Amino acid sequence: MTGSGPHDALAGAFEQQRERLVAVAHRMLGSRVDAEDAVQEAWIRLARQDAAAIDNLAGWLTTVVGRVCIDMLRSRKTRAELSYDDRLPELVVTVDGGAAPEDDAMLAESVGLALLLVLDTLTPTERLAFVLHDMFAVPFADIGEIIGRSTDATKMLASRARRKVQGTSLPEEEPRRRRAVVDAFLAAARNGDFEGLVRLLDPEVTWRTYHPQGVMTTVGAAEVAGPILRGIRSMTSVLPVLVNGEPGFVAWGAKGKVLGVVACTVVDGRIVEVLTVSDRKRLDTMGLPVRPE
Repeated sequence: MTGSGPHDALAGAFEQQRERLVAVAHRMLGSRVDAEDAVQEAWIRLARQDAAAIDNLAGWLTTVVGRVCIDMLRSRKTRAELSYDDRLPELVVTVDGGAAPEDDAMLAESVGLALLLVLDTLTPTERLAFVLHDMFAVPFADIGEIIGRSTDATKMLASRARRKVQGTSLPEEEPRRRRAVVDAFLAAARNGDFEGLVRLLDPEVTWRTYHPQGVMTTVGAAEVAGPILRGIRSMTSVLPVLVNGEPGFVAWGAKGKVLGVVACTVVDGRIVEVLTVSDRKRLDTMGLPVRPE
């Protein structure tokens, strides 16, 4: 029995490109689910095309996925209200210093929190130029065709994006330094040391708490330190973890109940952003490590 011939061949060729396309879309959108949707849209468009008229399938698919991602990013910025899932980055949690090989693979696919914060400040075209050129080595001329710009203009976009992103790559010793800051942060909180806690926080630190009712944002070192000191009392044990490569911890309360996941973004020895997830449904899907005995 023979299959559908050309359609089967086209589907097979698309599947060979899928993993790369999802990786591109994931770094553009910061969400694996959205990335899969973008790639699926590319397949729908491909299925409507005359495959014989496509000289370079990989390039054609990259172009389509890039344009779909730009449309999705622009849609996010124009929406009056963002959904809870849109506002919470996709999080990969691994034990700090003890990642298993499969965890390493997950981290490689995830978008680091620090980088994600910077990417979110870029325009959609800046983000596409930076991701495609600097992360996937797509030539500027090809990127220019995707966004409708000249090669020189595309180079300028990528250069502008690169300047914003500089500093998110870490020297070898930096992860240890950042972990030390978070450990000191935890120690100060447990000791009720308000002043010590404030010294470890950037004056304009932002604390985003994701709970079942939505997102609460607090700004300012003193404003963040107070609630943290109150919340630490309910924690009976904590485990150092990496959250998308950033230092953080998982906290448990009475009877081994998970209270939440905390991630800290550290810059120049101070915490500039704290992200906390206490939504039970989200916590249950994150594959968190076992509470230490």
